[in-house]
Amino acid sequence: MLESAMSPSKLSMRAFAADVVRGLAQTPKELPCKYFYDKRGSLLFDEICKTADYYLTRAETSLLEIHRGALVKAIGAGATLVEFGSGSSHKTRLILDRATELARYVPIDISARHLEETAQALRARYPRLDVRPLALDYAAPLPSLDGVLSAGRRRVVFFPGSSIGNFEPAGARRLLAEMAKVAGAEGLVIVGVDVPKDAPVIERAYNDREGVTARFNRNLLERINRELAGDFDVKRFVHRAEWQAEPCRVEMQLVSEVAQRVTVGGRAFEFGAGEAIVTEHCYKWSPDRFAALAERAALRSEEVLFDERGLVSMHILRPRARAGS
Repeated sequence: MLESAMSPSKLSMRAFAADVVRGLAQTPKELPCKYFYDKRGSLLFDEICKTADYYLTRAETSLLEIHRGALVKAIGAGATLVEFGSGSSHKTRLILDRATELARYVPIDISARHLEETAQALRARYPRLDVRPLALDYAAPLPSLDGVLSAGRRRVVFFPGSSIGNFEPAGARRLLAEMAKVAGAEGLVIVGVDVPKDAPVIERAYNDREGVTARFNRNLLERINRELAGDFDVKRFVHRAEWQAEPCRVEMQLVSEVAQRVTVGGRAFEFGAGEAIVTEHCYKWSPDRFAALAERAALRSEEVLFDERGLVSMHILRPRARAGS
């Protein structure tokens, strides 16, 4: 009863604190990557997307430019487009520019302030489009979206980047199942996926020469200091990102250079020299493996699209009538 009476900001701060304390208390230490995206983190991620080494955004944009006609046709007239993890909606504008008969766009992201600023810009650019932003954690079980999903309208869930790779396989399956529920029997789920490639290409993308990814990673500690009364000496933590071939993923870390004690909200945590906090996993999925994962989430693969260099893929998935096991 007390939690339901609290404001959304207090509820999210309470969850943030609980997740940080839980993650730092375990071995190895971990912090959920969803907390990267405060206002500063969201802006830093936009900078990452412009770096020379980060191939993903250019490849994803190329894919959308090549196939946007087919994607707009698949979405259809009068539909509601629900985007999970919309960020600044930069890539999605390639679709919105063409989808002139789209009825409603529902961008969902965790940073309320950044989301509202983006929504205002979208309303100015697309005055006929009903833009209904939702600030919530799409990685958690979703509340009812009946208030923003018009009855009788076809629903298309859009996840165009490669953020599905930030989830462990079991979590990715659960997220896909949530998407299938939102889309409903008559809808579609469209998901972007990064595919496996040579290790040097992948590692350069997460260790860019400009150091933007390192600043993005360390901003998570700065956010803990700002919002949770932490005392991390951020300069004593270095960014590291390594390709792990067997699980087919990049692991991003913050590594303590020295033995030190850190407190967060009055709770103390010991770090050994060289001890790492895992901040993100980025899985890479081959088309066949991802189609099999989607099938276990009650989604049938209808088509797979690629950019011109085959660096990334996009899966058009249709919900099945009965959930899989």
